[in-house]
Amino acid sequence: MIRYVTIGANDLDRAQTFYDAIAAVLGQQRLWRQGDWIGYGPEGGDAKVFICKPHDGQPARAGNGIMIGLQAENTAQIDAFHAAALANGGTCEGPPGPRPAYGDGYYGAYVRDPDGNKLSAFLSS
Repeated sequence: MIRYVTIGANDLDRAQTFYDAIAAVLGQQRLWRQGDWIGYGPEGGDAKVFICKPHDGQPARAGNGIMIGLQAENTAQIDAFHAAALANGGTCEGPPGPRPAYGDGYYGAYVRDPDGNKLSAFLSS
């Protein structure tokens, strides 16, 4: 059902550095940057994650209870996602590892981007 996600950022250069790094380890890339918008997705495909300044001109703020889950292909990608996030201004919200409470075969990591938005990379078998 979800076609795209927009994530608010206050400093687009800082956000671009962060999202370039985590996109790369998940097999995605920055497809374009136009004005206050940056689009990420698969090579040769459509952007599915957009980083932008809020339309209302107010500062971007992280939403309480909102988290964006990014599908990984294997546990190595999740480990690399977590490391790339922390190396590029993110903060840890949960290190990589199994999460038995979410079911057998669930492996994930949780971070916040430099603006406080919560993201996870996960694999569920």
